[in-house]
Amino acid sequence: AEQDAPPLDLHRSSPLLDAYEDFSAMRAGDLKMRIEEMVRIKSTVSVELRELESRRQKLQSDISQYNQKIEELKQELLREQTELERLKISVEQAQVAQREAVQRNTPDLALPRSLLPNTLPRKMNPITAGMAASCEMHNCFNYSRCSLTSGFPVYLYDPDEHSVQRKGYDIDGFLKTTLKQTLGYNAHIVKDPKHACIYLVLVGEALLEQDLLRNNRYAAQEAEHQQPTTPSHANDCPVDMEKLYSLPYWGGDGRNHVLLNLARRDLTSHRTNPLYKQNTMRAIVVQSAFEGDQFRSGYDLIVPPILGPPGGDVWQECAVMVPARRKYLLSYQGELRPKQSSLNPLDAFILEHLADMAKGATQDQFVLQFQCIPATEQQEGDSLPDWTLCGSDSSRRQLLKDSTFAMILPPLNGRVSSTLMLARIYEALRSGAVPVILGADELRLPYAETLDWRRSALLLPKARITELHFLLRAVQDADLLLLRRQGRLVWERYLSSVQATVDTVIASLRDRLGIPPRPVPAVIAQSVFNSTFIPLKSDPPVGLDTEPEESLGPIEPPYPSPSYRRNYTILRMQAKEAWNDWLDPFYLYPQLPFDPALPSEAKFMGSHTGFRPIGKGLGGAGKEFGESLGGNYPREQFTIVMLTYEREQVLMDSLGRLYGLPYLHKVVVVWNSPKPPLDDLRWPDIGVPVAVLRAPRNSLNNRFLPFDVIETEAVLSVDDDAHLRHDEILFGFRVWREHRDRVVGFPGRYHAWDLGNPNGQWHYNSNYSCELSMVLTGAAFVHKYYLYLYTYHLPQAIRDKVDEYMNCEDIAMNFLVSHITRKPPVKVTSRWTFRCPGCPVSLSEDDTHFQERHKCINFFSRVFGYTPLLNTQFRADSILFKTRIPHDKQKCFKYI
Repeated sequence: AEQDAPPLDLHRSSPLLDAYEDFSAMRAGDLKMRIEEMVRIKSTVSVELRELESRRQKLQSDISQYNQKIEELKQELLREQTELERLKISVEQAQVAQREAVQRNTPDLALPRSLLPNTLPRKMNPITAGMAASCEMHNCFNYSRCSLTSGFPVYLYDPDEHSVQRKGYDIDGFLKTTLKQTLGYNAHIVKDPKHACIYLVLVGEALLEQDLLRNNRYAAQEAEHQQPTTPSHANDCPVDMEKLYSLPYWGGDGRNHVLLNLARRDLTSHRTNPLYKQNTMRAIVVQSAFEGDQFRSGYDLIVPPILGPPGGDVWQECAVMVPARRKYLLSYQGELRPKQSSLNPLDAFILEHLADMAKGATQDQFVLQFQCIPATEQQEGDSLPDWTLCGSDSSRRQLLKDSTFAMILPPLNGRVSSTLMLARIYEALRSGAVPVILGADELRLPYAETLDWRRSALLLPKARITELHFLLRAVQDADLLLLRRQGRLVWERYLSSVQATVDTVIASLRDRLGIPPRPVPAVIAQSVFNSTFIPLKSDPPVGLDTEPEESLGPIEPPYPSPSYRRNYTILRMQAKEAWNDWLDPFYLYPQLPFDPALPSEAKFMGSHTGFRPIGKGLGGAGKEFGESLGGNYPREQFTIVMLTYEREQVLMDSLGRLYGLPYLHKVVVVWNSPKPPLDDLRWPDIGVPVAVLRAPRNSLNNRFLPFDVIETEAVLSVDDDAHLRHDEILFGFRVWREHRDRVVGFPGRYHAWDLGNPNGQWHYNSNYSCELSMVLTGAAFVHKYYLYLYTYHLPQAIRDKVDEYMNCEDIAMNFLVSHITRKPPVKVTSRWTFRCPGCPVSLSEDDTHFQERHKCINFFSRVFGYTPLLNTQFRADSILFKTRIPHDKQKCFKYI
C-alpha cells in the first residue's frame, strides 16, 4: 500500500503533516494559544493591507489631481497665449494710433468757442424806401456782428419798455407775455445788446385798446365811466415809425433788426400787414401777409399766424392718420369778404368748375361751400378782400377731420401771402387734411427757404383746376399717408405753438447765415458716491463667458467717439434733411446716426485715420476678423448703460461678467433707488471705469437720459439681470455699426392685431414668431442721438405713461426710432431670452405687465397719430455661421 501511494510534494505536505502532528500532540491550552497567535497575525496583515489600499487610493487621487492640474495649466497656457496675442494686437493698434496722431494734419474739432461782438451798432445814414425795397442779405445785413462761432446771439427789445405802437393801439398781453417767456427758454437769447447778432422788435399783433378791453372785464367797467376817445387812423398804421427809428440800437438804418408782426386774433383787417407802404429800411420783416411788391425774397420771412397754445404737448389737437381715405375727398368752406369784392374771370371760372365737380356723376363726396352757412359775423369796414373762414374752430376742425384733401384758394389782388390763407393751411395740417394749394406758383409759403412743401401739400397752378379731380383720385394710399404724416410733423415742429413759431423764426434766420445752432444740452451726471468716498473693489471672475481659444478683440485704452466734427458743414450740406426728415434744426448734436460713410478706397488713400480694416485690407476669417473692427466707419467703442434698483448681488454678478470685454469704453450704472449703495459693497474691478449715477427719481425713463459721461455713439442698454456672452455683445456691436440709425439687439417682440376687437387694437406679443417689430432695450444697442430725442423730443405724455405703469420705456424707444427712420429694428443671434439663471423673478413675469404693455402700444399709437412700428422677418448672424470652411481657417465667431 505504501508502494502504490503517489509521491507527495514535500514543500506542501510537510507543513501539513507537521501541523497535523502538532495539533494532535498539542494540549488544548497550547492549541488555543496557537489559534490566538494566528488571529493576531491575520489582524496585522489586514491592517497592512488596508494601509496599502489607502496609500494606493491616495496615489490615485494625487495622480488625478495632477492630471487635472495639468489640464488647468494647459487651459491657462491657452488663455495666456490668447491674452498674449491680444496684447500683441493691442500694441500694434497702439502703434498705428500713434502714427496716425503724428501724421494728422487736420485740427481736432470740438464745440466752437463763441466769438462775439463787443460794441453797439454804429450810427449810419437812413435809407430811402426805394433802396429798402431792393434789400438782400448781401447789401442790407451786417455779417460782421454774426461770426460763424458766435452761436447766433439774439437780443429782444422788451415790448413793455420799447413800444413802437401809435396811441390807441397796444399789443395783446397774452402775446407779449408768452413771447417773452418762450424766448427766455431759447438758448440764443442774450441780455447784453453789445453781443447781439440780430435785434428782435415786437411790432404786432397791434390791436385797438378798446378791443383789448373786451378780455378784461375790470378795465371794461372802468372804461364805461370815461369819455370815449377815438384814435386817429389817418394812415391806418398801428406802428409809429418814428418810435421805431428811435430804438436805441436801430443804428440809423435798422440793419440786423427783425420786425415781428405775429397775427393771432385779427386775421382779416389791414392791420395784419401794418408795414405796407412804410419804410422799414434795412430791417427784416417777419409776418404772415405780404403784397407782391412788398415781399423781399430771401430777406423777409413769412410765418403763419399763432393760433396754438404757448407750448407743450399738442398731439391731442391732431386727428389720427388712418384710414387714408376719409368721408370727403375734398372740402372747402369760405366766403368772399367784403361782399362787394369782385373776382377776375379766371377765379370766377375756378369757382364754377369746383361747383360742377361737386355736382358731377361720381361716387366721391365733396363739401365745397363758397358762402358761410350759417352766416359768420365779421366786421368788414377795414377787411382786406379775401376768403374768410366759416363757422367756429371746432366746426371747421370736424369737417377737416372727415376730409382727405383741403382746398386752399390763393389770396386776391396779387398778394403773395395772406393771414387767412396761412390759417387754412395751419388748420388743414393740424387735422390731417392734405392741403391742395391752388395758384401755388404765384404764392410764397411759410419758411419756404428750408421747408419742402411738396412733401406735405399738393401744389398746383390755377391752370390745372380742370384736372384736379383726376389728380386727387391718382394719389395712392401710401403717398397720401406720407403727405399726411409729413404735414403733421411740420405742424407739430414748426407751426403748432408760440414756442414752435419763435424757435423756427430764429432757426430760419440762423440757417440763412450758415451759423451752427447751439449744442444740445446733456444731462449732468451726479455720482451716487460723495467726493471723499472710495468704493471697495473686488477681483472679478475670469474666463466665465469666453472660450479660451477665441480671441474677440484687442485690449484698448478708453477711446471716446469724436464729437462735434461737422459743426460747420452739417446744416450747409444736409439742411434739407435736418428740416424735413430729422425735423430738428434747433440743436447741434455731438454725432448723428445719419453721418455719411466714406468710399471704400478712402480708408487706404488719404483718409485712413481711425480705420482698422480686416487683415489690413486683405480681409480674412476668424483670426484676422478678431484683430480688427473693420466695417465702414473708423474705430470706436461702446458704453453699457445698466439700470438697477436694489438688487446689489445681481448687479455685481453682471458687472463681473464684463471683465475683459473688448471695445468697452465705460459702464454707466443708473442707481434708481433712493437708498444709496451699502458702504461695504465690493464693486468688481473690470478694467474700465464704472460710473454709478444717482437718478433724479425712480423712473424707467432714466434708462435713456443723455448723461454727459456717455462719450460714445454706441450705447448698449441692458437690464441688470441680462446674461449675455462676450461674443454675443461684440457681434451685436459690429452689426450696430452697419445699422447705426436702428435699434440692434437680442430679445425680439411684435405687435399683433386683435381680431376679436371690432374697433381694432394692438396686442403686445412675446411668443416665438417669424416676424418682429420691436427689439427690447433690456439688451440692445442704440445711438446716443436717440437718448437726446427720447428726453427732449418725445411727447411728455409718453414719458408720463411710462412712469404711471413703471413699464413700456422699451416700447417707447422702438416707437421713436421707427418713427424717425421708418425702419424696423435688427435682431441678432438666435437666443430669445436673456435672464440670468438664479436671478429673482422680475416684473415682466406678471400678467399685469403684459396687460399694461397692450395699453401702452395703443396709447402710443394715439399720441403719434399712427403706429410707426414696422415688421421684419430676418435676424442677423455672422457671415460664416454654418458655412463649411477649411480646417486651417477659423469662423468669425465659434457659436454665432
